[in-house]
Amino acid sequence: MMRLPAFRYVAPKSLAEAARMMADAGPDGMFVSGGTDLYPNMKRLQFDPRILVGLRHLPELQGVSGDPRLGMRIGSATPLHQISLHPAIRARYPALAMAAGSVATPQIRRMGTIGGNLCVDTRCNYYNQSYEWRRAIGFCMKRDGDICLVAPGSPRCVAVSSSDTAPVMMALGATVILAGPDGERSLPAAALYHDDGIAYLAKRPEEILTAILLPPGNGLRSTYWKLRRRGSFDFPILGVAASLCLAGDGTCTDARIVLGAVATHPVEAREAAERLLGRRLTPELIEEAAMAAYGPAKPLDNTDLTLAYRKRMTRVFVSRALRELAGFP
Repeated sequence: MMRLPAFRYVAPKSLAEAARMMADAGPDGMFVSGGTDLYPNMKRLQFDPRILVGLRHLPELQGVSGDPRLGMRIGSATPLHQISLHPAIRARYPALAMAAGSVATPQIRRMGTIGGNLCVDTRCNYYNQSYEWRRAIGFCMKRDGDICLVAPGSPRCVAVSSSDTAPVMMALGATVILAGPDGERSLPAAALYHDDGIAYLAKRPEEILTAILLPPGNGLRSTYWKLRRRGSFDFPILGVAASLCLAGDGTCTDARIVLGAVATHPVEAREAAERLLGRRLTPELIEEAAMAAYGPAKPLDNTDLTLAYRKRMTRVFVSRALRELAGFP
């Protein structure tokens, strides 16, 4: 049985107090909210903080507010199940409700938070194992080793982005708010992620992701398609988030297609989206766009199922997502 190593949990009453506690903890500290990913990683000795600064009950980080016609705000510690069931999100930002509702299991969605899922650690078959298993193979670059066991010639880690909600936030054009010792800053959701399996976030360790801002949802159609071996619990091995705006005559005026779990960061299929702009969606055009999305998907052999199958399914899932948004059977 893997057990949690010893640590001290501190519970700040405000964001300012949380920042002070993290400054006092220094490199020995980590923030935690739901802990559904952090605690298993600590059991596997992938993370070894001595102090955990709890964020779950800070009122500044809780809840969904705003109006879809003007934009909405989601506190980063809002549980995923609350987002998946929120009436305004289901009606105006359905892709987000679908992605939040597809994470893990009902029990985990009640503990896991939207901020935690946006910042969830990258995954790899050689990394997400027990300490003894990793030691037996000589460790990997992501923790304790010096080479990437998936791509030994790579100068960087290629562990895979494993968030369901990150591709959706990019497809919706969301903004994230970060608070740290130097004040508050905002980033487009896409700018939160780096193309590196280790340093995969632009968020600094001392910063707190406090909120996500959704733009007005008027006329926006969105969806999320997830590939995994089982219909529940599993992390994505492919995620497709798509959003469209269609004029009255059916012409596409805006489009975004973002692929998850095919690289170290969510990948925007820009060429595929550009194929749709200014044109009426037809089955033929959708297949053209789906083929264009096939190129940016570059899965490696470090998650479930074969990489060739996962790459082929990119074309299939993009086609299905666009057909759904266009209203085709």
